[in-house]
Amino acid sequence: MPVIRLTKEFHFELAHALEGYDGACRNIHGHSYILFVTVIGNPISTENDPKLGMIMDFGELKRIVNNTIIDRFDHSLALSQKSKMLNTLRTENFGKIEALPFQPTCENLLPYFSELISAQLPEGVKLHHLKLNETATSFAEWYASDNQ
Repeated sequence: MPVIRLTKEFHFELAHALEGYDGACRNIHGHSYILFVTVIGNPISTENDPKLGMIMDFGELKRIVNNTIIDRFDHSLALSQKSKMLNTLRTENFGKIEALPFQPTCENLLPYFSELISAQLPEGVKLHHLKLNETATSFAEWYASDNQ
């Protein structure tokens, strides 16, 4: 039975600030992120299964990632839970804020996203890797094989 990798691309806009950072990214700023989600598994071989020949339906992968990542993070502001800005922004009804238990870097978002996505995948399908472009020329990657 062949092992196949399936990848879907997602786009979202997210602002963040890296408090304590010694460069310009300590200020609130945004990125047009591109997230590549790759799952791995065997194509379904059960003759009567409507998903015959698929690892999983692209539509199902889209639903999972939209529900766990895109709907939550698109057009929001990500800050560390320790951020001094949180109370002020919430008091002023700033809008959609994600207070995270880590500094919201591209590198820290990936393992968090992996947990959220992995928990929703169907039986027999595993998350293989994630690639998150923060800019057109900068990205970080997470591989399951590196994190076992």
